Amino acid sequence: MNPDTLEQAAVPTAAVPTTATWPVGMAPGWWGRWRADPACATAARESWRALWRSRALVWLAGVGTILAFGFGPQRKAFNPPGVTSGFGWLGNLLAAPAARWDAAWYLVIARFGYRPDLGAYTAPRTAFFPLYPLGLRAIAATGLPPVLAGVLLSTLALGLALYWIHRLSVLELARARRTSLARDAIPETARLAVLVTAFAPMAFFFSAVYSESLYLALSVGLFWNARRGRWMWVGVLGALAGATRSTGVLLVLPAAIIYLHGPREDRPPDHSAERRGRRPRLRARLRPRYRLRRDALWLALLPAGAACYVAYLALAGSDPLEPLRAQQSWGRHFAGPYVGVWDGVKAAFEGARQLLSFQRAHVYFPTGGGSPFVGAGHNLVLFAFLAAAIPAVIGVLRRLPAAYGVYVLAALALALSDPVASQPLMSLPRFLVVLFPLGIWLAAWLGEHPRARVPALVASAALMVVFVGQFATWHWVA
Repeated sequence: MNPDTLEQAAVPTAAVPTTATWPVGMAPGWWGRWRADPACATAARESWRALWRSRALVWLAGVGTILAFGFGPQRKAFNPPGVTSGFGWLGNLLAAPAARWDAAWYLVIARFGYRPDLGAYTAPRTAFFPLYPLGLRAIAATGLPPVLAGVLLSTLALGLALYWIHRLSVLELARARRTSLARDAIPETARLAVLVTAFAPMAFFFSAVYSESLYLALSVGLFWNARRGRWMWVGVLGALAGATRSTGVLLVLPAAIIYLHGPREDRPPDHSAERRGRRPRLRARLRPRYRLRRDALWLALLPAGAACYVAYLALAGSDPLEPLRAQQSWGRHFAGPYVGVWDGVKAAFEGARQLLSFQRAHVYFPTGGGSPFVGAGHNLVLFAFLAAAIPAVIGVLRRLPAAYGVYVLAALALALSDPVASQPLMSLPRFLVVLFPLGIWLAAWLGEHPRARVPALVASAALMVVFVGQFATWHWVA
């Protein structure tokens, strides 16, 4: 059974006609075949619904917060050089849920470039990889305002990501280990995976002028094409992901695992890890099930995006390692693999002591110059996201193919090895929201626990409303 017939078996036949009669001599092209495929139609329909409903909630929450409380006391805290303003009162109001904090970096890079010739003054820009600002600049060249161009780019990428998440969820959940999902429940679970992603607490970043949605679309697309054996697209999407975020280079790990060990839909394995009447030994399980062929050469493209960015910096007279050193501008330092977890636990404990003490004279943990109460609250929220991620990571390791677990562990290792002194888990919620295997696992869990679906989705959407309100009023979020 190939992936197309598998998905058709999982999608209710009443949703979309399963057959189409085409006149002689008028065989459909890829667009006609796509529209006639019930799996594609269902994924597109569910993705579109989640896209517009979640984005409407983001803008209602962000704009509503500003109308109720104003732009906030820190609206000029970081806005060089006024690139997120200048559209009049209504334009600035509508841009609030999209153009804050790091969005200014992308807008500046899209407009002025990296300018490595200016030295330390522009060095922090190199922490932001070039594909997103390049896309932003290309769309803005049509005449759209840069902020609107960024929103359009992010929203389109989110729609594509949601579509691929639906298709990938159907494919993987039909083969998932240790699941009690019935076959007829898989389409509903795939819909839940789309909703979990679109209404995640930090999902408002997916339509902001940030690179999260673009990276999500590229990474999910890479997994989808790897599972179907389309290695040219794996190489292209991996290279683009590496030019979008530093974590993109880690996608070579799951791509290589899927190529060598599967599961794959393009051809049967060359070797089997099974042994008659016995569990396969570790050595047999580690042995590649697929031989290398010429199509494996496409995997060499995956680091090309990051390599081209580094080469550009070197040719422009900058330090090729500047993207790594630029993180020091935000106080990050390499402390060792996953050391940030322990630092985050300590910061949360001291943050709780700070809040329970009801005093500011004694500071229990470095605050980075801000309010000790605000810093304590941030560390507690960040620790809550870490605590919520732990069972999800375990669930991915137990129920999804090995490539998904390796990808999640590697991405988290990168995020949790460079803590910030005042907030060791800074930006962890944004790192987590693009790790789509966590959402697929959560959807599978909700599929097995129907009573938890509505409360979980409502709580997640409510948190997104709170966070986008803070973001729109220039309060630091993640």
